[in-house]
Amino acid sequence: MIVEHALFTVAESDAEKFEAAYAEAKGLLAQTEGFHWAHMYRGIERPGSYLLTVGWESLEAHNVNFRESERFPQWRALIGPYFAAAPEVEHYREV
Repeated sequence: MIVEHALFTVAESDAEKFEAAYAEAKGLLAQTEGFHWAHMYRGIERPGSYLLTVGWESLEAHNVNFRESERFPQWRALIGPYFAAAPEVEHYREV
C-alpha cells in the first residue's frame, strides 16, 4: 500500500465551501479500484492549509485508476475552484 499526501491551500473565506465540496468529492475517490481510505485535515497554525492523505493499493491505483478516469475531472471541478495555489502531491510507502 502507498499513501498519497496532498497539500491544498484555500482562502480562509472559502473554507466552509471547500469542506462541503470535499465531502461530496470524497465519494469519487471511494469508487476507485484500489482505494482504501481518505482523511482530510485542516491546519491549526495555517487555517487555509489542508492535508489530504489517501491510502491506495498501489501507485497505479491512484495515477491510473483514479487520475485517468472520468472521476478525476469531476473531483477537480468540485474542489479545484477553491485552490488558492497549485496542490502539492507526493506518494509514500511504509518502511
